[in-house]
Amino acid sequence: MHSSQLFVRTGISFADAQQALEHIGVTMLDAGVVHNSYPQALLARESAYPTGIALEQHAVAIPHCEAEHARVPAIYLIRPDRAVPFAQADDDGTIDVSLIIALIVTDPAAQLVLLRTLFGQLQHPEFINALLTAPENELGEIFAQQVFNSPSTSRPQQKTEPEGATL
Repeated sequence: MHSSQLFVRTGISFADAQQALEHIGVTMLDAGVVHNSYPQALLARESAYPTGIALEQHAVAIPHCEAEHARVPAIYLIRPDRAVPFAQADDDGTIDVSLIIALIVTDPAAQLVLLRTLFGQLQHPEFINALLTAPENELGEIFAQQVFNSPSTSRPQQKTEPEGATL
């Protein structure tokens, strides 16, 4: 798997999934990791194929879109101050997610591998609990240790989004 940039953000609130997705689109565009088409593609993909996932004790969303909208691989971990309602992936309802893991991939095969690995790790309550309670400066390292622990996988470089980012 290619090396991914890792962005982390806590201390932010969103009224709904739309606002969270718009934030992701603008932030990743400003970071230079996606093409201009990404923000709209992310919204369209989420509308057609929702990504809210209920876990044993919590819920997460894993928004992503087609690789053609990415410039470089990246992951944007967002732990909002309060849960954000997202449409459920396997249901018609909504679910309040406490962690958003936006995936930006340049290789569709790598996206499948990453999703499979991520889903496997999310089955472990201790992993999601660690992500939900870790200080912001440790969040990326915890994620990387669990998801990118394969010797053949490059470890991502963590970047914390500036506090003054625009929504």
